[in-house]
Amino acid sequence: MPSDPPASEYRPATAPETAGLPAPDAHERALGERLSAAIRDEIARAGGALPFARFMELALYAPGLGYYSAGHRKFGAAGDFVTAPELGNLLARCLARNIAPVLRELPNSDLLEAGAGSGALAADLLLALEALEQLPRHYFILEVSAELRARQRATLAQRAAHLAGRVQWLDDLPAAFRGVVLGNELLDAIPVQRFHLTNGALRELQVAWDRDRFVWREAPPGAELESIVAPRIALLSLPDGYTSEIGLAAEAWVRTVAERLTAGALLLIDYGFPRHEFYHAQRAHGTLMCHYRQRAHSDPLILVGLQDLTAHIDFTAVAEAAHGAGLDILGYTSQGQFLLASGIAELANVADPKTRLTLTQEIKKLTLPHEMGELFKVIAAGRDVDGVLPGFALNDRRGRL
Repeated sequence: MPSDPPASEYRPATAPETAGLPAPDAHERALGERLSAAIRDEIARAGGALPFARFMELALYAPGLGYYSAGHRKFGAAGDFVTAPELGNLLARCLARNIAPVLRELPNSDLLEAGAGSGALAADLLLALEALEQLPRHYFILEVSAELRARQRATLAQRAAHLAGRVQWLDDLPAAFRGVVLGNELLDAIPVQRFHLTNGALRELQVAWDRDRFVWREAPPGAELESIVAPRIALLSLPDGYTSEIGLAAEAWVRTVAERLTAGALLLIDYGFPRHEFYHAQRAHGTLMCHYRQRAHSDPLILVGLQDLTAHIDFTAVAEAAHGAGLDILGYTSQGQFLLASGIAELANVADPKTRLTLTQEIKKLTLPHEMGELFKVIAAGRDVDGVLPGFALNDRRGRL
């Protein structure tokens, strides 16, 4: 590639669709201003710009100020977005049908959920595993947010109080783990690095402060970023001006789990694509999205600390990270196909018409291609796990990775 020019301003090819977003209230504005001031101070100490991954980390997780640590209402209709566990318990019941065989194969093993959100999935999954007579010895929750831990405790006390004693919260992954590690919409919230192609050269996108706002800056890529991104996109014929993301931190997390998983399975659900679809010429502005009060837009540099920031997942990279650390890839498919293979349709066969209608609507939301069924994918990797997980029996897409 040509030699790198110095850092310069980067302006997106199209303006983000941010008009009409609800205005934050006075308390939210104060929190946002405090977080913005803290980020500006770090930008100054760094010499004028921060890698986007560090900006995203602060925006989401800065203690007491970031989106996931400042007490905002995030999940459900009253929050910024709705996740599958907030719709009902069908996802949990289908997951239980896939987790139970692994726990049965590994007696006295544990279940670890990373990033448990409101605690709805933990409560429903414990109840579903109890119904299958296959409770884990412990249900560990890896959660960095004190505010979310409090919500999870409250949810478990309300919905599964008799099982709450099995739940323990962790600050970090155990040094060794035997059982099932579960992550639902986890990887998309791990900070990503952003890059841009300018005149054939790979450039890193960083964040600076200009007068009264955060702005993008281009800079030469670090050695790690260039050594990993360049080979992945070299043969893809991407256009000049192409912008995208790479989730190096998420890949590192998967490798760490794989290395510490002595026996069992890693089961991940998130939105994304295999690499040849992720880095596609038609996806020229990347996958980074922001969620604020049930509205999605593409400008991560506004409403700092008040909106969720997410990026889609390169599932090829996830598979490579897991396999490179010694795990077998057990299956990969869409969420819709996974849930149908796990018997979600039969769960709506109940006598009460009103309940049946509610369950049918939940199934449609979870499985239809234009809802969550196709964009969301499920991938599983394991060590010393025999047999096929039920969710991949209908439509295993490992060949597309």
